[in-house]
Amino acid sequence: MSSVAVLSAAEAAAWDRATIDAGVPSRALMQRAGAAAAAEIARRYHDRLGGGVVVFAGAGNNGGDGWVVARALAAAGVSVRVVEVEEPRTDDARAERALALRVLGEHPPAGTETLIVDGVLGTGARGVPRGAAAEAIGRMNALGDGGAAVIALDVPSGLDATTGEAGLAVTADLTFTFGAVKRGHLVARDRCGAIVVLDIGLDGSAAGAAPLLIDSRWVRPRVPPIAADAHKGTRRRLAIVGGTMGMLGASVLAGRAALRSGIGMVRLVVTPEGLPHVQASAPEMLAQAWPDDDGDVGAAISDWADVVAIGPGLGRSSAARALVERVLRGWRGPVVLDADALNVFEGEAGALGALLAGRPALVTPHPAECARLTGTDVATVLARRFEIGTELAREIGAAVLLKGVPTVIASASGERLVSAAGTPALAVAGSGDLLAGIAATLLGQAAGMAVAGGRAACAAEAGACAAWIHGRAAEIAGAGRLVRGVTLEHILQALSEAWMPPSELPIYPVLAELPVVGERWRSGEPS
Repeated sequence: MSSVAVLSAAEAAAWDRATIDAGVPSRALMQRAGAAAAAEIARRYHDRLGGGVVVFAGAGNNGGDGWVVARALAAAGVSVRVVEVEEPRTDDARAERALALRVLGEHPPAGTETLIVDGVLGTGARGVPRGAAAEAIGRMNALGDGGAAVIALDVPSGLDATTGEAGLAVTADLTFTFGAVKRGHLVARDRCGAIVVLDIGLDGSAAGAAPLLIDSRWVRPRVPPIAADAHKGTRRRLAIVGGTMGMLGASVLAGRAALRSGIGMVRLVVTPEGLPHVQASAPEMLAQAWPDDDGDVGAAISDWADVVAIGPGLGRSSAARALVERVLRGWRGPVVLDADALNVFEGEAGALGALLAGRPALVTPHPAECARLTGTDVATVLARRFEIGTELAREIGAAVLLKGVPTVIASASGERLVSAAGTPALAVAGSGDLLAGIAATLLGQAAGMAVAGGRAACAAEAGACAAWIHGRAAEIAGAGRLVRGVTLEHILQALSEAWMPPSELPIYPVLAELPVVGERWRSGEPS
């Protein structure tokens, strides 16, 4: 199970301080960080070490980490040179510089090294880099453009560890972070490259109620197993309410994702005019017209479904609002609300909460939908992505899955989970419909286990598992392809593999690892 916290810069500093106060010397943490990073560099780039390594060392403890890396690699016989961007200002960094200089040459870098280590600015840096630090960032990026691999310690220099802002920053191919992942890493994936979290013995109890980064080890035990004697009823029945004319495909996509996630039966509840169209395009699903009154909800949904998803292709009309209210009054079981099922409650989160009360419920807004529901703006949602979902969850008494980079899931009790799985291939219309189908499947099956006396259903956990699986399917679909070559059909096909357990686990001291995502260009070529 993953135990990696997601921290702001201030939280990371407090975590370090708590560990030091508990008796671990600050220099010991520096040595552990540098030694662990050096060992991973040697393991991951063993075929490039012969070309030499150049370490850029700044004035703070991040520079001290760099001096430790330089000494460790040099002691292993690697040709290492250090660019001293500024003289060390901390006692620990000065001590590590002195040790490193005993085994290092003091020659300037040749400019032909194939590995660059960025130890200039760390988590505590603020604002736009200036002077020697800015010059060093430019030099490292130029070397990266020339074909060298750039490896950042803690954060790429110039990246704000809390917000992810990076006006002038290193573009790394690999970033090592220590003990925890920083919020900025997950927001600015383009700058970080692959992200590797290394254990250096920090006091995990100091993380408190920080969000938890989930991975396959967290997800797998929370996905309800399908028994050997299962049938379509025990795998549960899902009703998807939406599908107005012109957007019928959204309901079909949600249903297809649900079937690829293990649901037993799907019923699409769509506008009457849409019935023949969805029955022709999705013969594996049942179809029924929108209920006209509260009594019809029983026949279409309440007397049949185990879980309901509302929103895919619903539209934002007054009729859509009335339909959502009618379904939520007549159906009191587990529910997932997405897209227009949230938009029709713009500025009325309290009214939605009253309808959701007393049931396992998950809402899945993207930032614009969250802004409408909370009466704020998208910029505020993005700036407060790690907090605003918790506030909304408490207001409406339901779990909130705030989509984005990263996706943050909050429960009404205040727990937060973070999924960083996924690629920009998910940034297309219809992607959210796939997620709604996956989430509804997991929520319905978890609720069924609870009825049978198993583990209690948890909407936040179902949403987190769904977000991770959704993202993992995009990663699998995109393997060997540029982002613009990946479609929702590829992602649907990849869902079957996304449910599989990992073929290998991280090797200690690696706690977690996130791959490079998106299309990255150096010298005009994608990487």
